[in-house]
Amino acid sequence: MSRAPALLILADGAAFPGFALGAGGEAGGEVVFNTSQTGYQEIITDPSYIGQLINFTFPHLGNYGTSPDDDQAAAPRAAGIIVNELSEDAGHWRSGRNLDAWLADHRLSGIGGVDTRALTLHLRRHGSQNGCLSAGDLSPDSLLIKARSLPNMSGLSLAEAAGCRAPYRYAEGGRTVAVLDFGVKRGILDQLAAVGLGVMVWPGGTPADVILNSGAAGVLLSNGPGDPAPLAEAIVAVRALLGRRPLFGICLGHQLLALALGGRTFKLPFGHRGANHPVRDERTGRISVTSQNHGFCVDAEGLPPEALITHRNANDRTVEGLAVPGRAAFSIQYHPEASPGPHDARYLFETFRRLIDDFPPSG
Repeated sequence: MSRAPALLILADGAAFPGFALGAGGEAGGEVVFNTSQTGYQEIITDPSYIGQLINFTFPHLGNYGTSPDDDQAAAPRAAGIIVNELSEDAGHWRSGRNLDAWLADHRLSGIGGVDTRALTLHLRRHGSQNGCLSAGDLSPDSLLIKARSLPNMSGLSLAEAAGCRAPYRYAEGGRTVAVLDFGVKRGILDQLAAVGLGVMVWPGGTPADVILNSGAAGVLLSNGPGDPAPLAEAIVAVRALLGRRPLFGICLGHQLLALALGGRTFKLPFGHRGANHPVRDERTGRISVTSQNHGFCVDAEGLPPEALITHRNANDRTVEGLAVPGRAAFSIQYHPEASPGPHDARYLFETFRRLIDDFPPSG
């Protein structure tokens, strides 16, 4: 099959030629890499990827097609994708559309035939940075200007665009959890329901008094895109909820908990993205293989004494988990729902349910 040529330009001028995928056209955003071997549809539909072009390090994508059951949001949320080799055929009984047709259906652009190994090494050496891909304008100078005009992810608030606009009931169950939605993945909601909790989803900027008056027995702070530091309203709400309801933070929610406690966050050079990141439980020494997607991190030095570091990344020792025992709160930087990824951390949803069960009656 003949494909139109395409070009990817990074803000530092590095150029990567290839061919057009999906909708063709043009796309721009922060170029990041993901090391997962499967789960491309879950990754592309993860709202945490808003404003990002995903470089898949696994060289072969699309061989099992796509299925609506794998969507983590109603539509793809990534800005575009970068792959080495794209499968034209989809050999799986669940597949409805091949990956290229699915991208086109959702008007998502991509570039294939890229030396994704060289691109990944470049990002590791020089850091994640903005880039622009195009199947129409192949002028390096023009694309470079566009890449350099894109906003920097540091200081960029994207969670409001990623979350819901109005509250909605996701699942009936026992005691109801309020999910503050900064870009929540469907897999997280499913896992809350799987441990017997009712699930009510609220916009991320919902004030604490609204959550408290809703009758929620616990609060989950969801994953989401962008820099957590500008989310002032959410930080105020989390601070007001601490100690009044059990709290569980995931990814961006973990960072918001740290900020609400008076801590700090910072941007990693190229982040952690993939389904094979080892995390060590500092209390037990147990290693879990985890699914991750984040470019920002909690600063261990800025945390107050009441916040205990429970988990660290086994590769670079960055903070991956916190607990505040005196205020019935805990958080993790990785994705325990495993959509996609290993199931090593799914027990944390049971931990949250038990924390709710043991918490004194709401007042």
